[in-house]
Formats: sequence, C-alpha cells, structure tokens
Amino acid sequence: MEFAAVRHDWTHQQVKALFEMPFNDLLFKAASVHRANFNPNEVQISTLLSIKTGACPEDCKYCPQSGHYKTDLERERLLEVEKVVEQARLAKQKGATRFCMGAAWSDPKDRDMPYISQMVKEVKELGLETCMTLGMLDNQKAHALRDAGLDYYNHNLDTSPEYYEQIITTRTFQDRLDTIGNVRDAGMKVCSGGIVGMGEQAADRFGLLMQLANLPQQPESVPINMLVKVKGTPLENVDDLDHFEFIRTIATARIMMPRSYVRLSAGRNAMNEQMQSMCFFAGANSIFYGDKLLTTENPEADADMKLIKKLGMNPEKRHDYSDEAYEASLSSAVADKATSEMFYEA
Repeated sequence: MEFAAVRHDWTHQQVKALFEMPFNDLLFKAASVHRANFNPNEVQISTLLSIKTGACPEDCKYCPQSGHYKTDLERERLLEVEKVVEQARLAKQKGATRFCMGAAWSDPKDRDMPYISQMVKEVKELGLETCMTLGMLDNQKAHALRDAGLDYYNHNLDTSPEYYEQIITTRTFQDRLDTIGNVRDAGMKVCSGGIVGMGEQAADRFGLLMQLANLPQQPESVPINMLVKVKGTPLENVDDLDHFEFIRTIATARIMMPRSYVRLSAGRNAMNEQMQSMCFFAGANSIFYGDKLLTTENPEADADMKLIKKLGMNPEKRHDYSDEAYEASLSSAVADKATSEMFYEA
C-alpha cells in the first residue's frame, strides 16, 4: 500500500509525468494512495443549496448565474433563514452529513452577514457540517463566518493561472488566492478545486492541480467539476472533454493531495455508472447529492444511493451520528427520492 507524503513542491513536469502514465498504472497508483489514507468503500455525502440565485456581477464564462449572459435562469433573492434550515433538515434526513450554501455574489455585503451567520448557526444545530460559497472574502468577514461556526469555505481556483483570463476577467487569480488565505487565517477549512472541459489544454489541468497542491496547506476538500454547458453562456459550444481525461484528473488529484477529499461535483449527469465507478476507484470519495447543484442538473438522489450500494460502498458517517440515526437516514435515502425543489454546483 502506497502512503504518499503531502508535498507542496510539485513541478509542472512532475504533474505532467503523472497524467501521462499508462492509464492502468495511474489508477493503480491513485487507488493505492487512496487506500493508505481513507476507507476506499466510504463516500462523503454533501448537499448544495442555492441561497441566492442569479444576477452575479462576475463574468465567469461557464456560469449561468452571471448577469453578463442571457440564460433562462430565474433570479432569486436571498432565502429566508427558516427556509434554508428546513432544506438542511431534509438533506440530513436523506443521508447528507455536510450542508453547503451558495450565493451568486462577487462578495457578501455587510447587510447580508447577520443573515448568513444565523444560517450557519442554525444548520450546525442540526448536527450537520456547514460550508458556504459566497464569492470573495476579506479578513473581517472570514472571521465573522468562523465566529458563527462555519466549518468549510468553498472558493475554487477554477483553472490554471495561465488560462484564467480566458475564463474570468472581473476578478484575478490572485483575488482567489487571497480569499483562500483569509479563510485559512480565520481558522476554517478550505474547499477548493476547479472545472475541466472549458476548452483548456492538458497543461492547464496540470497547472490547476499544481496550484492546489502547492498551497501552504492543501484544501481539505477538492471538488473536480466537469463543465456543464449552458445555453447563453460563452462556453455553450465548447468541445466535450474526453472522459478518460477526466478520470486521469481525478486520479492525479488523489496522488498529489493524498489527505484531501476529492469530490465528484458538477457534470455527473453526463457520467454513466461505469465512469463514476472508475472515478471512485481512482480516489474520488465525496459527491454532491441531490437533483440540482445550484442551477445545473445532478443525478437523482436515490440513483446515487443505489449506485453506492451496488458498489458495496457506504456513505461516510459523522462521528456524532448514533448508529441508529445513521441507519435510519441511510434507509430513508434509499427508499425515498429527493424532490427537485430541495436541492440546487460547486
């Protein structure tokens, strides 16, 4: 079994060499690293809810929530705290252990912070881990979220520094690094990954993973999204990414970030069971669960649970779950289909 040390000195050539290994060798190496650090038959379950949808001032070319593009997305104001808590309660009943809340903002405004903080406090009282993605954070707001009890903050790097300006012009790559730094300074855990299939070159996938792995502290959670092409966005006609390239990205992420959760995020609706199974073998051990990820389609919740059971795997349970509560939530998840209104992409 291969126990890989956590490194922060990866070079482009070293990452390229991993990507270009024979496919079976790469998967074997990734699976070995995974087994040395995690139970290979457990998958962490998260649910993601859009708490404020659309009209974002950023111009991310992949995003239907950007106010720069004409999509069919309906704009929604910030949800009331009570509605968010009710969605979290339903998510827990369906087997989720982490509840993630996303708002289409460049950054949260001062007037929003009391509501956001209250959401965190009340969701945590349900016994769920909490995560938020609200755009850029300064040091003060990061500390305010920490004080409210937020466990994770999601802020993706999206792609390599070299390709970044082809995707986003309204905020810089350094802005993203600064937000991650503020989250770390506040003492919260980091969820940060990226999107592949945006027309980038293989070198950009190397560069993305190198940036993530070489952070002073690697993200505890690394979501790998496959682009979901949305009509009206600049990337709606980009060529599809070869599925083997996606699996290679998962495997390489696992090797480079051996202690991090590697999450299958957006794009799973285009992956069949066999592809998702190969991703789990290659080291993915977390999924977003529910019929929607913010605004894009996701596999139905009961289909996810059936696949997990078919593979002989189990949802990872939190240590503060009793065995009885865990079994009840799992049984409910298998028996019931989550409604499309419940869930809303990392």
